[in-house]
Amino acid sequence: MKKSAIHTAFLDTIPVLTGYVFLGFGFGILLHQSGYGVLWAAAMSLFIYAGSMQYVAVSLLAGGAGLLTAALTTVVVNARHLFYGISMVDAYKDAGRKKPYMIFALTDETYSLVSRNQVPEGMERHTYCFLVSLFDQIYWVAGSVLGSLAGTLLPINYEGIEFVLTALFVTIFVEQWLSTRNHVPAVIGVAATVVCLLVFGRDVFLIPSMVLIAVLLTITQKTGRRESHG
Repeated sequence: MKKSAIHTAFLDTIPVLTGYVFLGFGFGILLHQSGYGVLWAAAMSLFIYAGSMQYVAVSLLAGGAGLLTAALTTVVVNARHLFYGISMVDAYKDAGRKKPYMIFALTDETYSLVSRNQVPEGMERHTYCFLVSLFDQIYWVAGSVLGSLAGTLLPINYEGIEFVLTALFVTIFVEQWLSTRNHVPAVIGVAATVVCLLVFGRDVFLIPSMVLIAVLLTITQKTGRRESHG
């Protein structure tokens, strides 16, 4: 593997580095606050590597959630990756031994880099995608481990650190709201969540709200297609 390829992939992933180290750091601290040590932080970031879902997983672990709840939550939170994968079928074709890892490591930020039509000049596409995926996960693992170690070694009051997950989702919500003219999905998500919170209570509203959101979005999409064809 050429040094120039490694250098190029590293430079392209620097923006991801700044975000992943910071968010991973918050995850490591939050995990430590819930009673799980640095080995847990490293293992979850190595084998789960799901960003926002890892934050959710801390709450699931701390609350003693069952396997069904954990599985359904994971599927719904990461459902967007199904569409990422479908769009990358041709791009990852004939990737050989790199392919399984590249599929596993396809996060939002990694997708934004590997999905572009043109790779840097002189680089083989699969090599570039593999290196970007690898670097991005290294950043996340490093941030998680550093956060866990900080929670263990530094005498700092981390009260309120759990709000980082809420802040993360609010940021994503605002960014998506500003980047699109169609606000129907956002309104459906907020309204369905509020309704389920009032009906089911805060302890069990998550799964019903996700199911309701999925149903409403499906109906809305089908209605929109019929109107466009009409």
